[in-house]
Amino acid sequence: MTPVSVAPTLLQPGAGAASAAELAKRGEIRETAQKFETQFLSIMLQQMFEGVNVSAPFGGGPGEQMFKSFMTEAMAKQMSQAGGLGLTDQIQREMLKLQGLS
Repeated sequence: MTPVSVAPTLLQPGAGAASAAELAKRGEIRETAQKFETQFLSIMLQQMFEGVNVSAPFGGGPGEQMFKSFMTEAMAKQMSQAGGLGLTDQIQREMLKLQGLS
């Protein structure tokens, strides 16, 4: 049986807490970057659908604009979670640099 060795940095007090805090911060930054991309995509899709007119049986009426915005938000969220435009990774990298976590 081979002996198990422990890195000296793990034996220092607070070493695990700092890395856990850093991991939590990285997770928050990732989530924020993905939310930003979702908002960007939502605005882009709203502009794209702005000029689209729907025939009477399937569209129109006072609630169409409200539900169209819900639809574009849902589409943007799905697109972002599926990889989106790649903005999340770039934004995350820049935010990590600003926080000194790169």
